[in-house]
Amino acid sequence: MMGLRRAGNARLYAIAILLLVGSVVMAESPTPFVPQNFKVPAKLETGEFRLRMLTVNDVVKDFDAVTTSAEHLKTLWPGGIWPEGLTLEQNLIDLGWHQKEFQTRRSFAYTVVALSETMVKGCVYIDPTQKSGYDAEIYLWARQSELSNGLEARLYDAVKQWVAEEWPFESPALPGRSIDWESWSKIPNEKC
Repeated sequence: MMGLRRAGNARLYAIAILLLVGSVVMAESPTPFVPQNFKVPAKLETGEFRLRMLTVNDVVKDFDAVTTSAEHLKTLWPGGIWPEGLTLEQNLIDLGWHQKEFQTRRSFAYTVVALSETMVKGCVYIDPTQKSGYDAEIYLWARQSELSNGLEARLYDAVKQWVAEEWPFESPALPGRSIDWESWSKIPNEKC
């Protein structure tokens, strides 16, 4: 049994390495998401949690947070079904993609961890947008077991302040939070 577990882990790490190496050759966007001279914040830390880049090294703790929060996560996006059917292997691939996107400054996925780094408590995604009048889309979620103590509301407040103070956006949106989904869906996309 231990040999099978080691073989499975080796396969997952090999997939992660291939994903990261293969994505190095992806073309850069002609319009950068953030200015080249902008220093992307490495972390946000409060007395309760830390945000830092989501990486493949977080796969096990992230998978636990996602799968134990499945019912909550399905309610965050209209018609959402994620993480239905998510496997550890697919989660590793997703984390590798997020990590590479962060490194190439195309989007920024932060894991929300306990200060001890023993538990993933959620995630924050800062993405480019095509919505007219906005320059970023920000999504976040907290672990389902943390909802009753109000973590998601505190995370929202901390992220909103952090983005206003530390990021170069003039008009970021937090769909489903600062703007309701119906209004968001009616905003036209800018032409490329």
